[in-house]
Amino acid sequence: MADSTLTMDERDTEAGGSLGGGSSIGGSSPGVAAARARVLAHRRSPAHDLVDEMRAGSGEAVQLREVPFLTQVAVRASSGSRTAQALGAALGLSLPTRAGEVAGAADGNGVAVLWLSPDEMLAVGPDEADSGVSPEVWVGELAEAVAGEPGQVVDVSANRTTLELSGPRALSVLQKSCELDLHPRAFAVGQAVATLLDSTGVILWRTGEETWRVLPRASFATHVVRWLLDGMREYR
Repeated sequence: MADSTLTMDERDTEAGGSLGGGSSIGGSSPGVAAARARVLAHRRSPAHDLVDEMRAGSGEAVQLREVPFLTQVAVRASSGSRTAQALGAALGLSLPTRAGEVAGAADGNGVAVLWLSPDEMLAVGPDEADSGVSPEVWVGELAEAVAGEPGQVVDVSANRTTLELSGPRALSVLQKSCELDLHPRAFAVGQAVATLLDSTGVILWRTGEETWRVLPRASFATHVVRWLLDGMREYR
């Protein structure tokens, strides 16, 4: 069988622009961009084989889909520190400082930073195929901003996938498995927390009045998809 592996040289990782809306970083020739696009076309998301199940299990009351390949970067920095200020400047926003806070594009349509713990955050951005900015560029720019200050920047894009649950019954489905108070007065649009969905750790992010993003570990994607589909069954 012929080997269909695509290879790229070092110049390929320089393709892309700025992650925080600042000056462009690197550049790419049409040939390099085309090679990168061919590589991206070979990706398979953690829930790619469940697309038909999610479509069949969705209806007017509630819908489930995967939002694959979002860029995700784990950021460690103490609130108010020079590291946090430098990272915020590189991202073009102020980092969140309290539980549940999301800085930036709280609706998920752009660059957002989710508070996970007092010194731990998750920066989330568009798929490289849409933005033209690779995770390597993200990490490189943020690592340069941190320089010698205490802190950490790690590409975790492959660690989690993103599921989107939406519709007038989305809240009811989540309430079956999550012990948090998810009522709008307690969990507003634009908030995110690390929590449990039944016994599975996820990040739960409310991006709209009837729209939620659920970020499970990639290895739990199938379990979480089918768990949510089971909870959606009565609303079909």
